[in-house]
Amino acid sequence: MFNAFRRPRLAAAAVSVQDPANDPAVDAAGARPDAGSRFVATLAQQASALGREAAEVRGVIDDTVKLATAQGQAVQALARQLQDVVRAQAGIAEETQRGLQAVTQVADAVQGVGTEVGGIVETLRQVSQAAGQITQIALQTRLVAFNASVEAKRAGEAGRGFGVVADAVKDLAAQVELSSKQIAGTVSQLDARIAGLAREFSRDAAATASKAPSPDKGGDAKGSAVHRAIAVVEQGVHRIHEASEASRRVCDGLEGQMAGIESEMQRSTRTLESALGRTETFLKISEQLLEGAAETGLETEDTPYIRAAQQAAAQLGRLLDEAVRNGSISAADLFDSAYQPVAGSQPQQHLSRYAPLADQLFPQVQEPLLKLSDKVVFCIAADRNGYIACHNAQYNQPQRPGDVAWNTAHCRNRRIFNDRTGLASGRNQRPFLLQTYRRDMGGGQFIVMKEVAAPIVVAGKHWGGLRLAFRF
Repeated sequence: MFNAFRRPRLAAAAVSVQDPANDPAVDAAGARPDAGSRFVATLAQQASALGREAAEVRGVIDDTVKLATAQGQAVQALARQLQDVVRAQAGIAEETQRGLQAVTQVADAVQGVGTEVGGIVETLRQVSQAAGQITQIALQTRLVAFNASVEAKRAGEAGRGFGVVADAVKDLAAQVELSSKQIAGTVSQLDARIAGLAREFSRDAAATASKAPSPDKGGDAKGSAVHRAIAVVEQGVHRIHEASEASRRVCDGLEGQMAGIESEMQRSTRTLESALGRTETFLKISEQLLEGAAETGLETEDTPYIRAAQQAAAQLGRLLDEAVRNGSISAADLFDSAYQPVAGSQPQQHLSRYAPLADQLFPQVQEPLLKLSDKVVFCIAADRNGYIACHNAQYNQPQRPGDVAWNTAHCRNRRIFNDRTGLASGRNQRPFLLQTYRRDMGGGQFIVMKEVAAPIVVAGKHWGGLRLAFRF
């Protein structure tokens, strides 16, 4: 195993990045190296190929894990919704059961109303009879009063007072007779109407009791509109109840199936996560082999990028060190990690106390390295938490409100990239760190890249890392 913590012995000879030597049998000076050197060069090339494949596989598995996780969450949400449906179906079944009971109560009440109507009819008949008796008494009273009046007139002056009383009684009897006749007439009309209603209830009750034929057979004409309506409601509630019960049984079955699917997806996700962890092992082996080859002093295709990253990191360290010495920024502000979210930014951006200084100093180091090779993708300085205060100019644009896709691609400054690669690069304190990964370029496009990181040290204290990414 190569000692990854040993400072690399990089050759001093310049190598063209655009056209690196591909012949492992010839070194940078044109000499033919020994067998050991040739073996190391071949091993470096194979390790590079292994890293590329491992990064591709890791990227695909990572995407699949994310997809499986999202699908698992969707299944869980669907299962919760299904449980809500089951509860709703149970509620419907309960309510329809209550509806059936209510319909039965209404039918009983209607039957009771029929009975009560019959009682009212009987009472009205008794009232009618009483009114008739009052009429007869009034007639007799009028007759008696008339006779008394005649006798009073015959008595002359002695019977005058009695005659006045007899006339008054006669008039009162006439009024009583008139009132009793009016009562009798009204009772007669009401009796006729209520009697008709009572006959309707009695006829419908008999039709219901005998279970008359359905409407399409003509038997429904025997029942009243009230009972027909009650029967229709009862049938409808029955159908709703039966449908609810059937739906509940289906939902119960689906709930069991959903639980099985959810369990399978969780097991698949765990398997994928395990496979993802294994790809990490392959990547580390590849990266250690590449670093070991570079540490031997043999020029590889990665050597120019390693050297350039180390030089740029040292330059940035000197610039920041000078800024602290001349008072442009305090050491506390330079190492500030209390990042403040930028309100309304999407993706989320943050401010730090050293961000304005980064905008002034970092471009003069970062931008020139973009011209090192057409394979270079970016060159940025990240602090130990993966925070990028200032990105390359093409990715350092102001955000457009509401345009998340554009912002994600063009506004990569003021953001925290604390993924595997970002944190490892920012926290690396070895002379250099070489990593391989797959980068999402948007629109379903991915490229496999290498990234070399060199530590940035300010006043003897590790500040972060210079990240130089390039394509294979």
